[in-house]
Amino acid sequence: MTEKAEAIRLYVAAPLATGGLIMLDPQQSHYLRNVMRRKVGDSIGLFNGRDGEWRAEIVEAGKKATSCTVSEQTQAQWENPDLWLLFAPLKRGKIDYLAARATELGVRALQPVFTAHTNATRINLARLEANAIEAAEQCRLVSVPEIRAPEKLDSLLDRWPADRHILFCDESGNSPPIAQALAPFRHDDTGTSTPWAILIGPEGGFSAAEQQRLRTLDCATPVSLGPRIMRAETAAIAALSVWQALLGDWHIAGKFAPINTIL
Repeated sequence: MTEKAEAIRLYVAAPLATGGLIMLDPQQSHYLRNVMRRKVGDSIGLFNGRDGEWRAEIVEAGKKATSCTVSEQTQAQWENPDLWLLFAPLKRGKIDYLAARATELGVRALQPVFTAHTNATRINLARLEANAIEAAEQCRLVSVPEIRAPEKLDSLLDRWPADRHILFCDESGNSPPIAQALAPFRHDDTGTSTPWAILIGPEGGFSAAEQQRLRTLDCATPVSLGPRIMRAETAAIAALSVWQALLGDWHIAGKFAPINTIL
């Protein structure tokens, strides 16, 4: 296995193994041929979220199709911590930003939730997935978070798995600071193996009934993100960052390929 990274990386659904032939979709073909000016004989990186990252050589670059032959693995598959992000849908630009940043920060699943004060009523799941894939391609990740269909918060809580903790970001100011609240869950310097979810409310905040219900759940930990009022997307990034620093995989240094290999 080599540590050299390819400058161009693409996400594919097909299995990856030495000698495999991969047909790229029309959008990927256009990107390689017309944007990046790649031709037959050039190499790219491919990953599918299951088999790690592989080097592949372009063997056909026609107007309608591009195909690649897989040669060698350049990065083994590794898993993000078992962390979901639950968030109220935002306006288009903000939700695009949130999907990309949450992917970079290592979530396994993106779960939109409708709350009492949610303003947005529609969400483009295909666009959400496209933003997550693009972030993974650019940041040398080997997996893309699962994109789940939106649900009402109450319905989701009705069948919530008892073993998954919820980090409930409470904007009321009546909860302990996030670092203090998470400290008891740390396993020395190795993070935690417990499944978690981070819940971010809408721009209008949680309703009184929603706050009360969350506080009655044994698996929910209400936390404060400090004295400042944050936008929903900022709060999500802040909470994910603190969680990763205290309970996630930020204690692992130098595990993955250097960032300076990314173009």
